[in-house]
Amino acid sequence: MSRIHLIAIGGSVMHNLALALHDLGHQVSGSDDQIYEPARSRLSDAGILPAEEGWHASRITPEIDLVILGMHAKAENPELIKSLQLGIPVQSFPQYVGGLFKDKKQLIISGSHGKTTTTSMLMHVFKQLSIPFDYLVGAQLEGFQKMVSISDAPFAIVEGDEYLSSCLDKRSKFDHFDPYIQVITGISWDHFNVFPTLDSYLNTFTNRIQTLNEHAHLVYCKSDPVLNQIATDSSLIATNHPYQACDFKQIGTQVSISISGNWYPLLIFGNHNLENIQAVLTCCQILKLDMDQVGHALQSFKGASKRMELLSNINGQLRYRDFAHAPSKVKAASNALRRHFNTQKILAIVELHTYSSLSKDFLPQYDQALNEMDQAIIYFDHKALEIKNKEALDPEFIKQAFGNDSILVCTTNSSLEQTIHAIQSKFDVIVFMGSGNFGGIELV
Repeated sequence: MSRIHLIAIGGSVMHNLALALHDLGHQVSGSDDQIYEPARSRLSDAGILPAEEGWHASRITPEIDLVILGMHAKAENPELIKSLQLGIPVQSFPQYVGGLFKDKKQLIISGSHGKTTTTSMLMHVFKQLSIPFDYLVGAQLEGFQKMVSISDAPFAIVEGDEYLSSCLDKRSKFDHFDPYIQVITGISWDHFNVFPTLDSYLNTFTNRIQTLNEHAHLVYCKSDPVLNQIATDSSLIATNHPYQACDFKQIGTQVSISISGNWYPLLIFGNHNLENIQAVLTCCQILKLDMDQVGHALQSFKGASKRMELLSNINGQLRYRDFAHAPSKVKAASNALRRHFNTQKILAIVELHTYSSLSKDFLPQYDQALNEMDQAIIYFDHKALEIKNKEALDPEFIKQAFGNDSILVCTTNSSLEQTIHAIQSKFDVIVFMGSGNFGGIELV
């Protein structure tokens, strides 16, 4: 067994990787400048929580066999510098996991939106059908203790992100995997900080598609015009499987899908999820799984954490939490809610939290994204602007960027709480969208 040190061990995936390696018997250590719950308690319970937060070069000794580098760590990190000076091998976490999965039949789920839900849906189907598999996913899922599994299973299901691998490794994370099936759910410009132009963002997906080998299968959403153009223009040696939303019917709020002439009621809704389901069905057909068993498995899928997650139903008022933060995700979530609750009044609260969403040049990408909502509140924290070194945002500019003069803008958690409290009784459905924590206010 090896001595492995993880720089940025507190990350959502990194701490799960640390736990998985610890369970395999490796001697695991790590560091981070801040470690939040649930990572703190989980690392502590395993006995691998760093004694103190911060970066300390003294932690790096010649006895360490490997350093795994998280994206949060910068090039000037003293532990990274010491590792390189000592000649200790340094790998980004996707590079390391990709190496572990190299002999498995890999199903890689990528795209600007829907990849966590599609990955978790595929994992749910495999689990229900008792198919052994390893996985790497970006959210905590019901029925799975960790976000990373490493074993001798023949399959690996991976949420393959387009973001950069580490400060030393500028390749997209999905480039470290060799897919048997590569799913791409859709493309919409994101990660403005590392892909400053639309072309630079599109290029990483084009490269992914063009480097698939002759034994691979490309499963992509042809309803996405940008993705469809890239897929059809690319010189492919992989087998193409374009898809669109699966057949469905809706009675009241109950959505059912059709598979081989049989109907299966679902616990999730929205056109984007019907597209995600068809991606999963296509993968299962390629693998020649029993499609009736697949349909029954999908009936019990509740969705990934914070992906249109029902928080409460109090006196008929529904509250949802959704991870939507990029423009395409906010629009898809809004459209799904309006189609599902076509006569109810809906309030959407969106937090601008990511580097892209707090960038003036990027904000106009949200144009019309919330127009299906009866009322919308935009929340951002001035401290987030300072931390990300972004210029101040004017409420009127935000309204203009969203193309909606009726939007309410809040810049403190107290004003957000007061605004919600003042108007919440007017609405049947309230949804919180974003990747932040809404200033720590109670969502229910």
